[in-house]
Amino acid sequence: MHHIVPRVIAKPKRKTPIWSKKTEIVSLAFDLIASKDAILYPQYTTGLHAWFLDQVRSIDPDLSAYLHDGQSEKAFTISNLEGNLIVSGQHLHAIANQSYRWYVTGLSKELVQCLEIWLKQLPSTIALRHCPLVIQNCELALPATTYRELYNAELINQTIKLSFVTPTSFRRRSHHFPLPVPSTVFQSYLRRWNNFSGMEFDSTEFSDWVENNVTINRHRIASEKVAAGKRGMVTGFTGMVEFGLSSKREPNPEFEKLYYALYRLAPYCGTGHKTTFGLGQTRACWIEEETIEAPSLQTILAQRIEELTEKFRIQRKRTGGERADLIAEKWATILARRELGESIIAIAEDLEIPYETAKSYLKLARRAINVGAG
Repeated sequence: MHHIVPRVIAKPKRKTPIWSKKTEIVSLAFDLIASKDAILYPQYTTGLHAWFLDQVRSIDPDLSAYLHDGQSEKAFTISNLEGNLIVSGQHLHAIANQSYRWYVTGLSKELVQCLEIWLKQLPSTIALRHCPLVIQNCELALPATTYRELYNAELINQTIKLSFVTPTSFRRRSHHFPLPVPSTVFQSYLRRWNNFSGMEFDSTEFSDWVENNVTINRHRIASEKVAAGKRGMVTGFTGMVEFGLSSKREPNPEFEKLYYALYRLAPYCGTGHKTTFGLGQTRACWIEEETIEAPSLQTILAQRIEELTEKFRIQRKRTGGERADLIAEKWATILARRELGESIIAIAEDLEIPYETAKSYLKLARRAINVGAG
């Protein structure tokens, strides 16, 4: 008889990152190991988001509530898991004993101080629903810094390159805007800057300056629609963009310094919206396309939600109105996520609706599909 020997994950030997008391911005990289083979649901970053806020809550409940509800610009970002996640059919698989990397950034002094306390009592495992991830190590992904240091750093005086490694999009007039227009990109960074730096600049004046003086020298981008956050879909872009300053630019030393400071801020704060759910991850370099991983399962889910929403809208067109559209999208989201194997309990929690309501919507959605098929 053969005995199965369980695979043992080595006990981590972790070092705690340290930084000075004046630090206002940190970027942390966590090395994780999956403790078992497990299926990840497409929107697993909502679980990472919730887990992180729960960790903050254990140290500072008021700060956690503020990060969740209290501000338009969030003082943190999180990434997707980087590593060998296997797509099989409609599922994403984490592999036992495989290493994964996860990034968390803090963008305010208050949060950075909380992170310092947290790292000294860091738990051994990230409880990600059915996929526990053992924390092997945590280190600084980028130098700990302050907004003043970013602003006073030596001018680059050359083109700057940014790579958008996860789908990136902006809000414009209640729609998604998936293009790296210079004024839109740098306004995204300036909003964070003005919220957290204590060095506020006039948003309109800087936007006009960027519009008139910053050019796109080259780009290599592609668009993608993904399911992101707790609800809804996002059309975003991934790829690389090289920005430059026009040779005929208007002299403005203050805005030029700000322009380069925001470029340095970009890999910390991410670009666009839903950066607290893994979108808009940004690197201050040119990364070749083949190294940028597309969240294909999120794309599959987004396409299915879109397909189902349209079917339900057509069936409900006699009732019309905005409410009918919202119900159609909610039915589609619940059914599509259930088809990918998520539990009704988990879906209800993410959508912040009662379990019985989610169960009822799922039943109505399945009935509508059967009626349409008939």
